[in-house]
Amino acid sequence: MSLIESVVALVEDERRKQEFSRVRVIRLAVGVLGHAEPAALRFCFDVVTRGTIAGGARLEIEQVLGEGWCPSCRQTVSLHERFAACPVCGAAQVTMTAGGELRLSELEVE
Repeated sequence: MSLIESVVALVEDERRKQEFSRVRVIRLAVGVLGHAEPAALRFCFDVVTRGTIAGGARLEIEQVLGEGWCPSCRQTVSLHERFAACPVCGAAQVTMTAGGELRLSELEVE
Protein backbone atom coordinates (compact mmCIF):
# COMPACT_ATOMS: atom_id res chain seq x y z
CA MET A 1 0.00 0.00 0.00
CA SER A 2 2.80 2.41 0.84
CA LEU A 3 4.36 1.88 -2.60
CA ILE A 4 1.18 3.05 -4.33
CA GLU A 5 0.94 5.96 -1.87
CA SER A 6 4.46 6.94 -2.96
CA VAL A 7 3.42 6.74 -6.62
CA VAL A 8 0.44 9.02 -5.92
CA ALA A 9 2.79 11.49 -4.20
CA LEU A 10 5.00 11.50 -7.33
CA VAL A 11 1.93 12.11 -9.50
CA GLU A 12 0.87 15.00 -7.25
CA ASP A 13 4.36 16.51 -7.57
CA GLU A 14 4.13 16.28 -11.36
CA ARG A 15 0.68 17.88 -11.32
CA ARG A 16 2.10 20.90 -9.50
CA LYS A 17 4.91 21.19 -12.08
CA GLN A 18 2.85 20.56 -15.22
CA GLU A 19 -0.62 21.75 -14.12
CA PHE A 20 -2.74 18.91 -15.49
CA SER A 21 -6.25 18.25 -14.23
CA ARG A 22 -6.70 14.51 -14.65
CA VAL A 23 -4.61 11.35 -14.85
CA ARG A 24 -5.83 8.76 -17.34
CA VAL A 25 -3.05 6.14 -17.15
CA ILE A 26 -0.20 5.44 -14.76
CA ARG A 27 2.52 3.17 -16.13
CA LEU A 28 4.92 1.50 -13.74
CA ALA A 29 8.04 -0.49 -14.56
CA VAL A 30 8.32 -3.30 -12.03
CA GLY A 31 11.34 -5.61 -11.93
CA VAL A 32 10.69 -9.33 -11.73
CA LEU A 33 13.52 -9.62 -9.19
CA GLY A 34 12.27 -6.74 -7.06
CA HIS A 35 10.22 -6.77 -3.93
CA ALA A 36 7.02 -5.34 -5.42
CA GLU A 37 4.39 -7.86 -6.46
CA PRO A 38 2.31 -6.62 -9.43
CA ALA A 39 -0.85 -8.34 -8.16
CA ALA A 40 -0.53 -6.59 -4.80
CA LEU A 41 0.05 -3.22 -6.49
CA ARG A 42 -3.10 -3.70 -8.58
CA PHE A 43 -5.08 -4.79 -5.52
CA CYS A 44 -4.21 -1.59 -3.61
CA PHE A 45 -4.37 0.82 -6.53
CA ASP A 46 -8.11 1.68 -6.58
CA VAL A 47 -8.35 2.07 -2.82
CA VAL A 48 -5.26 4.27 -2.49
CA THR A 49 -6.01 6.48 -5.52
CA ARG A 50 -9.68 7.10 -4.67
CA GLY A 51 -10.18 10.80 -3.98
CA THR A 52 -6.77 11.79 -5.40
CA ILE A 53 -5.67 13.26 -8.72
CA ALA A 54 -5.10 9.63 -9.81
CA GLY A 55 -8.61 8.49 -8.90
CA GLY A 56 -10.18 6.60 -11.81
CA ALA A 57 -6.86 6.23 -13.63
CA ARG A 58 -5.86 2.94 -15.22
CA LEU A 59 -2.75 1.20 -13.88
CA GLU A 60 -0.48 -0.47 -16.41
CA ILE A 61 2.49 -2.51 -15.24
CA GLU A 62 5.44 -3.38 -17.44
CA GLN A 63 7.53 -6.18 -16.01
CA VAL A 64 11.29 -5.63 -16.37
CA LEU A 65 13.33 -8.80 -16.78
CA GLY A 66 16.36 -9.51 -14.62
CA GLU A 67 19.74 -8.71 -16.08
CA GLY A 68 23.26 -8.45 -14.76
CA TRP A 69 26.86 -7.70 -15.68
CA CYS A 70 29.46 -10.41 -15.21
CA PRO A 71 32.95 -8.95 -14.83
CA SER A 72 34.53 -12.39 -15.26
CA CYS A 73 33.24 -13.09 -18.77
CA ARG A 74 32.49 -9.40 -19.47
CA GLN A 75 28.93 -10.05 -20.63
CA THR A 76 25.45 -8.83 -19.87
CA VAL A 77 23.48 -11.91 -18.82
CA SER A 78 19.88 -12.78 -17.99
CA LEU A 79 19.13 -13.31 -14.31
CA HIS A 80 16.23 -15.35 -12.99
CA GLU A 81 16.98 -14.77 -9.31
CA ARG A 82 18.91 -12.27 -7.20
CA PHE A 83 22.51 -13.18 -6.40
CA ALA A 84 22.58 -15.92 -9.04
CA ALA A 85 25.84 -17.09 -10.56
CA CYS A 86 26.61 -16.14 -14.13
CA PRO A 87 24.74 -18.52 -16.46
CA VAL A 88 27.60 -18.26 -18.99
CA CYS A 89 30.77 -18.80 -16.93
CA GLY A 90 29.48 -19.69 -13.44
CA ALA A 91 31.17 -16.75 -11.68
CA ALA A 92 29.46 -15.56 -8.51
CA GLN A 93 30.23 -11.85 -8.89
CA VAL A 94 27.32 -10.86 -11.17
CA THR A 95 26.07 -7.32 -10.54
CA MET A 96 22.33 -6.97 -11.10
CA THR A 97 21.66 -4.12 -13.56
CA ALA A 98 17.92 -4.55 -14.19
CA GLY A 99 14.97 -6.34 -12.70
CA GLY A 100 14.90 -4.87 -9.20
CA GLU A 101 13.26 -1.54 -9.96
CA LEU A 102 9.90 0.02 -9.24
CA ARG A 103 9.68 3.13 -11.38
CA LEU A 104 6.96 5.49 -12.52
CA SER A 105 7.69 5.29 -16.24
CA GLU A 106 4.88 7.30 -17.81
CA LEU A 107 1.71 9.27 -17.16
CA GLU A 108 -1.13 9.96 -19.57
CA VAL A 109 -2.83 13.14 -18.41
CA GLU A 110 -5.34 15.78 -19.51
